[in-house]
Amino acid sequence: MRTTAGLLAELRDLVLARARPDLRTPIDGLRLSRIETDASHHSLAEPLLVVMAQGGKRLLLGDQVFEYRAGQFLLVTADLPVTGYFVGAGPRTPALGVGLTLRPAAIAPLLLRTPSRRTAAAPPAIATGEADVDLLDAVVRLVRLIDRPSDAPVLAPLAEQEILWRLLTGPHGAVPRQIGLADSDLAHVGRAIGWIRENYAEPMRVADLARLAGMSSSAFHRHFRAITAMSPLQYQKQIRLQEARTLLAARPGDVAGVGHLVGYDSPSQFNREYRRLFGAPPGRDAARLRAVAGPSGVRFLP
Repeated sequence: MRTTAGLLAELRDLVLARARPDLRTPIDGLRLSRIETDASHHSLAEPLLVVMAQGGKRLLLGDQVFEYRAGQFLLVTADLPVTGYFVGAGPRTPALGVGLTLRPAAIAPLLLRTPSRRTAAAPPAIATGEADVDLLDAVVRLVRLIDRPSDAPVLAPLAEQEILWRLLTGPHGAVPRQIGLADSDLAHVGRAIGWIRENYAEPMRVADLARLAGMSSSAFHRHFRAITAMSPLQYQKQIRLQEARTLLAARPGDVAGVGHLVGYDSPSQFNREYRRLFGAPPGRDAARLRAVAGPSGVRFLP
């Protein structure tokens, strides 16, 4: 008989034995993660389902705090600059989890078979919830396929489909549903998010972003904040500073040049805002990053 405890124990063992430092698996979109530090990090979360098998994480988005632990899941539906740390993670008690990329092409066909659940406002782009027996069972079966390369090409898409179905028909179904809807608020705001991501160093006008999203300025600002928990300007600032941090890991001696590259005309403003976000001036932070072998932007388990 399947039980949550039994499935979670199997998932923990599967991840513990198979997690790799580069996070990749032979199954497209599937990632396993083993984290042995509770140090805080800043990263750019992408549309993703994360199921925790061991440990937990606290995640900050704007002024909102999300926490999820073993047996729970995290849903992310947009590219979001987040800050977080793994609770109590260490070499003897690593945080273990499974990540699955959320793809519009995989979600959209399932929406034809789910009841329409139009909401008055755009759901936030992050949600947490309990992973029930059916969801855990599908995740475990997907991870097992890592060791079955002849079965994976046929069975992995079916397991992914079941996982998505469980999410769409569950209590948080409105959140992943936004990914598959071409006319959802997330899709419209996502065009603006994409523009900021690609042009973060350029001057930005909210009116131009609103036109790109097909909304009035007031509606765009309201939906953008509902989805990302921050204003467009705050979002751009976080993207700029995270990109600067990545560049500084390779160019620690060129603080002024890096600041200019990411859109800061004022070195003092760049230093001030960088220190406010990362807790240290750019030069000192870059030296620390190099000492620990690379930037702290953990790509998985956001």
